[in-house]
Amino acid sequence: MSTIIIATLALALFQFWLLPASTKVKDLAWLIGTRDDAKMPTVLQGRIIRAADNLKESLPPFLALALLSMIQQIDVTQVAIIWLGLRVFYVPCYLMSINPVRSIVWLASVACLIYMAWMLV
Repeated sequence: MSTIIIATLALALFQFWLLPASTKVKDLAWLIGTRDDAKMPTVLQGRIIRAADNLKESLPPFLALALLSMIQQIDVTQVAIIWLGLRVFYVPCYLMSINPVRSIVWLASVACLIYMAWMLV
């Protein structure tokens, strides 16, 4: 389970920092500066921000459930792997506006969290 947690944190790093920064490489001075002058995001940058915000909402419950499962020695590894896979798949679905697949992927990831919680009760 610790490997899945580390992979999840790598996904968070990718979504919170690397992906947003990759869209601003051409404006390196702004990227490495203080960013005092806010820039309007492009459509793609807006989607990147919203996808990251969505992960920020589900990351704490996942981490809590994963850690609790380790403490209680309850194996939810399969579901955690599925959750992580869904969260990875969610990013391109959101960036490429693949609807309603994006919403289905999100619902499935929430179902994984509910199942993980259910297994701990």
